[in-house]
Amino acid sequence: MIFVNICETSIHIKSDAKNTKVEINKRILFRKEGICKRLTHSATFSADFLICYRQMMESMLKEVLSSYRISPTALIQPHGSGLIHNTWKITDRSNQYILQRINHSVFKQPEHIAHNIEAISSWLKKNHPEYFFVTPIKTANDEGMLHLQDHGYFRLFPFVQGSSTYDIAQDSKQACEAARQFGLFTCVLNDFPAKDLKITLPDFHNLSYRYTQFEHSIEQGNSSRIQEAKGEIDYLHAQNHILSTYKEIVAWKEFKMRVTHHDTKISNVLFDKDGKGICVIDLDTVMPGYFISDVGDMLRTYLSPVSEEEKDFEKIAIREDFFEAIACGYLNEMALELTSVEIEHFVYSGLFMTYMQALRFLTDYLNDDVYYGSSYEGHNYVRAKNQIVLLERLLEKEDELNKIVTRISPNRH
Repeated sequence: MIFVNICETSIHIKSDAKNTKVEINKRILFRKEGICKRLTHSATFSADFLICYRQMMESMLKEVLSSYRISPTALIQPHGSGLIHNTWKITDRSNQYILQRINHSVFKQPEHIAHNIEAISSWLKKNHPEYFFVTPIKTANDEGMLHLQDHGYFRLFPFVQGSSTYDIAQDSKQACEAARQFGLFTCVLNDFPAKDLKITLPDFHNLSYRYTQFEHSIEQGNSSRIQEAKGEIDYLHAQNHILSTYKEIVAWKEFKMRVTHHDTKISNVLFDKDGKGICVIDLDTVMPGYFISDVGDMLRTYLSPVSEEEKDFEKIAIREDFFEAIACGYLNEMALELTSVEIEHFVYSGLFMTYMQALRFLTDYLNDDVYYGSSYEGHNYVRAKNQIVLLERLLEKEDELNKIVTRISPNRH
């Protein structure tokens, strides 16, 4: 199996003597001989095309390495499981790096990412030099991000020796440590002027905007799919009290706009060999935001033993020991920074993120899978129903989870 990338989307290719089978896990646009094709499941290319494409990729990577004064003979290996950017691990003798090509179709202004990372890095060096923050390596021309006209935007990071990442929280101890790292990140940046950060993904966690998109998909989407999903549409309409609370949060002074990571899945934490967190990574979505985004994404992705891809909804459950671990880890760093009103909305953050993701998956399904794409017929419908079940489970345990937060929160009297 050969790993390649086309139009900034990762795919896998299996080759035989004549043809090449392409397995695609998300929508891509592929241009061959001037014809644009939309591929959602699989396609076949000639071996000649594969050879040509590999040569193009090798030429691109050599140009990138040259810009960082790295030997063209360095070992280049695909790295990680992310679906947004192309990522490689570079080994040049005793030096190791992580190279990423920014997905320009998602991040329309990559220079905003570079601005935010540079601003945070400079501030931390001055105010919290003890905090471990991985910053991009400058190019030979002293640039934090490389732009090649025909290939896009790239940045290079030092590889943190002895570090590991995980796609799934292995146990509650690991969930606690990850939550602590995300809490620490926001805590050390508590006095950073969040308004100085650029918006890298407009309306990313704007629930009002996502709900409007959902309503538009019901009005203008695939009529047969709308009819099929009537039960799920009605359920999400019935839960719009979650949207009402979000609108109140935006208006409340008790909710502070903070430096927020916005993508707190556990794979965005580096761990050492002893299981201790080293730092958070993947800072492309760091923007001004509310703490409910970071806590909510952890609750959505850590609490259940299965992911949003699971088709057997009976396996979806809320693990209270994981919830307590997340709350302990995050509040260990952030309890004195959050207002009492914010802490009262700790459990709500999980409802907020899960509801929003259910809206987004169902919206995409009704719009014929134009954003997330699909690996099989009805993929986004399954994802939406999965998140609806997770939301139901959270609502069932809401009172119990709130009691846990009250028990472990510091006394504010």
